[in-house]
Amino acid sequence: MLEFISRMLGKEPASKNVAKERLRLVLVHDRATISPHMLNQLKEDLIKVISNYMEIDEGALEVNLNQDDREVALIANIPVIKMKRDYSVKG
Repeated sequence: MLEFISRMLGKEPASKNVAKERLRLVLVHDRATISPHMLNQLKEDLIKVISNYMEIDEGALEVNLNQDDREVALIANIPVIKMKRDYSVKG
């Protein structure tokens, strides 16, 4: 929660915390047997599909894997700018 408030106030997280978060993500990716390349491909595919229905802020999009004792969850934070009126899929 404190990290969230710090981000909102524009403070940069300490390098120690950034390193811990990166290590946590590497470990989760390793346990989930998904490569960083595959996670990036998944992110790109999500952008393609969601962009058919809404305008999103791709620069602020976050896709992560979180793991607890028994399962891995894909968590996506996708800032929506606006909904598209024409939902036709272009292919």
